[in-house]
Amino acid sequence: MGKIIYGNSGVEMILDDRPLNHVRVVVLAKLRRGESFALSWENDRGHHMMWLHPAIPLAFSFSGKRHPALNRAWVDALMRTANSATGLEVVPEPSETER
Repeated sequence: MGKIIYGNSGVEMILDDRPLNHVRVVVLAKLRRGESFALSWENDRGHHMMWLHPAIPLAFSFSGKRHPALNRAWVDALMRTANSATGLEVVPEPSETER
């Protein structure tokens, strides 16, 4: 299990390394362009949302020693949610052929 640690508040989003690596690619692409956006997720404690801004410190922590391989279709699906009015949401991984 990996995690995103956001800002000085210590808010953490915990994910398996595979989806975390895909979320990382999308988050870094958006922040590199200077874009702010919402990131939402659900877990056993409820629904959570944080507003990501390029000026706020952000860290990604992976439990494994290597980044899992990327599924381009999944990155594209995540980017579509990140560009929507509701913001980035972790959607199920599509097969490589789904687009």
